[in-house]
Amino acid sequence: MKTVRWGVLGNAKFARDHMAPAIHMAENAELVALGTSKPGSVAGWDFCPSLQQVSYADLLADPTIDAVYIPLPNHLHVEWTLKAVAAGKHVLTEKPISMTAPEIDQLIAARDASGLLVAEAYMIVHHPQWIRARELVQGGAIGKLKHVDAFFSYNNEDEPGNIRNRPETGGGGIRDIGVYTYGSARFVTGAEATDLSCRMIRENGVDVWAEVDAILEGPLGRATYTAMTSMRLQNRQEVTFHGDKGLLKVANGPFNANLFAEARIELHNGQTVTSERWPSANHYKLQVENFGRTVRTGAAYPCPLEFTVGTQKMIDAAFAVAREISL
Repeated sequence: MKTVRWGVLGNAKFARDHMAPAIHMAENAELVALGTSKPGSVAGWDFCPSLQQVSYADLLADPTIDAVYIPLPNHLHVEWTLKAVAAGKHVLTEKPISMTAPEIDQLIAARDASGLLVAEAYMIVHHPQWIRARELVQGGAIGKLKHVDAFFSYNNEDEPGNIRNRPETGGGGIRDIGVYTYGSARFVTGAEATDLSCRMIRENGVDVWAEVDAILEGPLGRATYTAMTSMRLQNRQEVTFHGDKGLLKVANGPFNANLFAEARIELHNGQTVTSERWPSANHYKLQVENFGRTVRTGAAYPCPLEFTVGTQKMIDAAFAVAREISL
């Protein structure tokens, strides 16, 4: 099979620590170039000794590069995704791929016109724990779904310069981690949110605490939904799908599998608890391999832009109806 040759557009810490090593490890993928605006900034990329350091323009102009991964600040995602598509590259852009849902329509149009693969780097749907959670919930393992609650928090209060704490770079907790609490519920249930309300705390123009309540409506019927995101609380990650006959917890490391904690799901039926674990699955690597498979064979991609736009609509709705509070 043809090896997909990758370039990374931007020397982001997340790219160095996670996605670039995943590209380097993935089957039928080769990491060949880093596009950077700062010469000599390849420190920390020793895992790929053959990596070329080039400018953004030279990376996009290189005809030997097939695909580009974009980990730039949020407000630059759409601009550089469109530039990469115009240069003839397949594109995997870090989440959120846009600041608003209508912007994704531009990306869908560019994708369809070019025949290239354009996708958001929403890695959790590639992980077997989430695929299994969807199978169990949609297969009736917890009976009729009644409620979903999701929680994702960390504390970066002591990092005022972090792009997540800066409004001009599209920062805030919802854009950074709401994509997980909102998107994971949509992925597992196949539902969309209605009757959405939001309470929010802002600091320096960005949301640092947000609680969303909604109704999920989809093929499993109607269920209540609550999601909490915060950049000012101790680390916590958990999603629970609660039915009338049981509940499913994706509670150990649902969003940072095997980094935050070992990936595990727990199925509770009465007094019986069964669990499944995935101690070695790397969702970043699986994402790259699925992306490459679609590029090479035309296989359906697990997370198309049509899914992404649904999550972004929830994000947009949360901001639109948010009621600011203080604690």
